[in-house]
Amino acid sequence: MIIEKVINNNIISAYEKSGAEVIVMGRGIGFKKKQGEVVPADQISKIFRIKSRTLTEQFKELLANMPLERVRISDEIISHAKDHLKLKLNQSIYVTLTDHINFAIERVSQGIEPQNALLWEIKRFYPQEFQLGIYALELIQDRLGILLPEDEAGFIALHFVNAEYGTDIRDAVKFPDQMQAIVDIVEHDLGILLDESSLHYERFMTHIKFLIQRIYRKELLSSEDRELSLMMQRKYPREYECSVKVAEYIMQATGSRLSEEEIRDCEKKSVNKILL
Repeated sequence: MIIEKVINNNIISAYEKSGAEVIVMGRGIGFKKKQGEVVPADQISKIFRIKSRTLTEQFKELLANMPLERVRISDEIISHAKDHLKLKLNQSIYVTLTDHINFAIERVSQGIEPQNALLWEIKRFYPQEFQLGIYALELIQDRLGILLPEDEAGFIALHFVNAEYGTDIRDAVKFPDQMQAIVDIVEHDLGILLDESSLHYERFMTHIKFLIQRIYRKELLSSEDRELSLMMQRKYPREYECSVKVAEYIMQATGSRLSEEEIRDCEKKSVNKILL
């Protein structure tokens, strides 16, 4: 690899033999180095291969004045999410999470502890991502001796939700409220109280998560089987009406109209909540 630019003493950008630009991390790897020199292989600790040119430039700018250990912590958290939890993440997570962790550490050092108004909902609807946030807090405390509040675990969780769904973080912060609104509609219209400890609840919430994901990715199902929809409507009228109300809420909240296929899918999940 050939050095393209020295970002700081510990971070450089370089070109591989293929011509692809990469960001290379290693303690002292950029010290007294110049453009055009060969990257010292024995000093490389991490190579970031980011496909998007825009993200690459943003990442380089972000890393220019950031302490190396904070970058390493962020990378370790992301690696844990991908390798151990098998999460499929948009590469934007390298920019957004690294920036957030750096900002969170700066805030707490100034005595600022922000409140996360969505913390309860995040714990409830995104337990895996929240535990990832807890893992991040424990890693930061272990490596830096800095204790971040639990609210930050919630903020970190949302960055992973955003990276999973491929959406803007401004959309991700809406997800917990939207999921709660859908649960409220189902419980109210069907006169039931969902058992959060049951397998059926987990299946229902998984369906809602993927529904919201498809909405923001604009990957909604098309209407295909009108006869099946009419049959489900006749056989389970309450559940069908409930699904229609969910569709109306989604239209109001996101501007996306659900097809009959999506409504029928919601209905089937609602039927399972009562019959099983």
